[in-house]
Amino acid sequence: MRIVLYSYLFVAVGGAFGAMARFGLNVFLQRDVEYPWGTLTANLLGCLVMGIIAQLISGTAWFNDAGIIPDQYRLLFAVGFCGSFTTLSSLVLEMNTMLQKNEMFYSFSYFVGTMIGGFACFYIGVMCARMLLQLQSS
Repeated sequence: MRIVLYSYLFVAVGGAFGAMARFGLNVFLQRDVEYPWGTLTANLLGCLVMGIIAQLISGTAWFNDAGIIPDQYRLLFAVGFCGSFTTLSSLVLEMNTMLQKNEMFYSFSYFVGTMIGGFACFYIGVMCARMLLQLQSS
């Protein structure tokens, strides 16, 4: 029972920081009302961080050496932080707003930029984590 409560705590703490980071990024970047730069950037950065986390969890014993249980790390950063930092619901709402304004180019570029950019950032994160792990082991 105690482990389950800690799991919720890890998700909650990560989620709180992810939500605050997303809000701050939106406030900082959302100067152009026509294009949702804040959400796009949050989604791409979230994919980058998720790629780093996925690689670190799957490819290293670093967690054991640091005293961090991989599942707790996953709950804190992947489920909590990235889960609240990136939001599909915001993407859908903003695309719908652009489509209702008949802004086909903006809505299409936003969707393609998020999907392709998200996958690209995820794999860039994986590669960055691999390089860091190789440097650390050298």
